[in-house]
Amino acid sequence: MSSFWNIWIWVLTLGSLVGCFLLLRWCLNDHTGVKEGESMGHSFDGIEELNNPLPKWWSTFFLCTIVWAFGYLSLYGLGGWGGLLGWKSSNQGILSLAESKAKTVASLAEGSAFLVQYDREMAQADAKYGPIFAAYAARSIEDLATDEQALKVGQRIFIQNCSQCHGSDAHGTTGFPNLADKDWLYGGSPQAIKESIMNGRKSSGMMAWLGALGGEQGVKEVAAYVISLSGRSVDPELAKAGQGKFALCAGCHGTEGKGNIALGAPNLTDNIWLYGGSKRVIEESIRNGRAGVMPAWKDILGEEKVHLVSAYVYSLSQD
Repeated sequence: MSSFWNIWIWVLTLGSLVGCFLLLRWCLNDHTGVKEGESMGHSFDGIEELNNPLPKWWSTFFLCTIVWAFGYLSLYGLGGWGGLLGWKSSNQGILSLAESKAKTVASLAEGSAFLVQYDREMAQADAKYGPIFAAYAARSIEDLATDEQALKVGQRIFIQNCSQCHGSDAHGTTGFPNLADKDWLYGGSPQAIKESIMNGRKSSGMMAWLGALGGEQGVKEVAAYVISLSGRSVDPELAKAGQGKFALCAGCHGTEGKGNIALGAPNLTDNIWLYGGSKRVIEESIRNGRAGVMPAWKDILGEEKVHLVSAYVYSLSQD
């Protein structure tokens, strides 16, 4: 550390501590000209102010804090001084090139040892549990969905890898589908569920329709019509105007608004909403569009574990 910064730290730190002590001492003296305990001559809201000193416990505690700070600095030092204990920061000073290389080599060696240990433990785990997963993978998802032990294994894998988005109970949250009902964006068959988990889903999403609908009025009209599809009460004039403009949406959601599994377009008639079903949120979805991506898990979990997770997810919608 340069002399300038060393002096700067000393002055700033010690100046602050001494300043706190002097301020505390000044506050402990009576500078008001009014005897202790007597009225200051004014009141507010029926409460009269008295000339009372600072509480003893507060001033004593503050003073002890200042003393403790000086003691700490004496032991551990300040700036370039190591204190009475001769303490030094672990990164104090500049390493020579040879020392830097030695530390780098040591770090790489530690990293390599860790990777070797990791690979060894993974190999041991595969040898122990591989046959179990292979036996589960040889059975159909429908069969596994009725096997209590297999579902427990699938649930553990789900909680470790999928619950961050879909929740530990698989009931989802805003933007992440509920996996425990019978409403599916890409289909709820065992094969469709496994396909979604294996390869993920990267749909083109829903585009923003503000411009194509002619501005905010068009958005409000289509939103009113969409809300009416699920049997909710809306302004009939707005819904009628929005029905004609819904033709722009029918390419994905169908003319009746019942969705399209091939495209991942949701059913708009069942009052189940991925991003929320309030008028404001539906208008926002139409105005700005929506885009969601589910990652592929085949390279992370492997097909055998995906098979078990698929059985667990499939079982949730069968109750």
